[in-house]
Amino acid sequence: MLRHRLYGGSLLAVAALFAGVPAAQAQSIDLLSGSASLADRLPGGVMARAQVPDATYDVPGLPAENVPIPTGNPGGHGFYTALDFMFLTQTWALGDQTVAVRGMVDSRGLITGLPGMRIGSGVKALSTRDFPRRSWLPGFNLTLGYKLDDGTSVYLSYLNLMDRNYHAGATLVPPFFRSGTDLADTFLVAGVFNFPPQYAGPLVKTEADDANGNRIPDANEGGNFYGIWNAAGVMDIQFNHRFSQWEIGARVPLYQTEYSRIYGLAGGRFDWIWERFQWRTVSYDINGQATARDAARYKNTLSQRMYGPFFGCGHEVYMGKRFSLSLDVTGAILMNIISERAKYKLESNEIQNKLSRDEFGLVPSATAHLNMWWYPIEGVQMRVGYNAYTFFNTMRMEQPIGFNYSSIDPAYDTQYFRIVHGVNAGVGLFF
Repeated sequence: MLRHRLYGGSLLAVAALFAGVPAAQAQSIDLLSGSASLADRLPGGVMARAQVPDATYDVPGLPAENVPIPTGNPGGHGFYTALDFMFLTQTWALGDQTVAVRGMVDSRGLITGLPGMRIGSGVKALSTRDFPRRSWLPGFNLTLGYKLDDGTSVYLSYLNLMDRNYHAGATLVPPFFRSGTDLADTFLVAGVFNFPPQYAGPLVKTEADDANGNRIPDANEGGNFYGIWNAAGVMDIQFNHRFSQWEIGARVPLYQTEYSRIYGLAGGRFDWIWERFQWRTVSYDINGQATARDAARYKNTLSQRMYGPFFGCGHEVYMGKRFSLSLDVTGAILMNIISERAKYKLESNEIQNKLSRDEFGLVPSATAHLNMWWYPIEGVQMRVGYNAYTFFNTMRMEQPIGFNYSSIDPAYDTQYFRIVHGVNAGVGLFF
């Protein structure tokens, strides 16, 4: 790094002293006060130059101060690394779908006289809107690079956000214990159909199933509430999502002055948006017992891997006192490889059925990084800033559950705009 030894922080004032300008006049000259050249500011238009081999300026008898060059260029050629701690949030990309209601369904028709009749209020018990409010996610961004003699740098960076798990559930306790005298609203029912006998659940779930009152399933009794998802005791739903990015690129100087620089950005990018919805249902017998054959799981995973080139530019401006401000903007067209996986599974692992489907699409993307830089010593830089990663034309789970067991087909839809954004703070080292 080119270093200037200053007194009072003004290179121009020191240069004026070398040109024979009186000290009082020299101290009034300030390099940061305008864009005029040094020759225009000195008497007679004479350019003052300090003939010092190592490009340092010393004022005899006065203390010296090391200041980076105004563009904030922290070092010469060589390797560098940076680590940023991220705190980001992202667009909620899950549709509104009712999972279960209060009550049960008379599957045999022996209680209501008509098979398929619901018993209970049918009040919504669980839906995807029950997930708690959105939160910010911690993460990191690690960069490794090499800077060439001409100022061009090539780098590899990896950004990863930690998984965030949202959870909601419903049990046999309705709000304020509200239920009819038959306690039908203490049960839960969901509309899963076309499932095989392995998902029948306990035969004797209620007093209506226990004809002889011995609380034991006997021949020709029970089965009035057939299926794990009918007259269930507990249902839980979860939603997980995460975001990561790999980027390999180059930063090429385009234009530079004493106090700012403009550079081009180009390279390849891989973005990965991963989301998973899970639903677990447990159906208890009349004695409050359940085995692995009385519990079922449903899982829907949407994975979007996006590959493509990016191009952009950045501008860094020196603010004084070893601080600078930069803005980087890039755009990309990414090929989106969409993996849709949905599955029903019995917890005893006896049987399962799943959907596996792949699709493709194009996703325009734009990113922006606004950072405040501080260069405390040579070879070290620190920054804080704001980052935004935007994506257009991605996919989302509009209705994450496909209730038809034999032909699982959850509804996916286009998420026209998605943003991952937040703040960062980090440090960079140059070797």
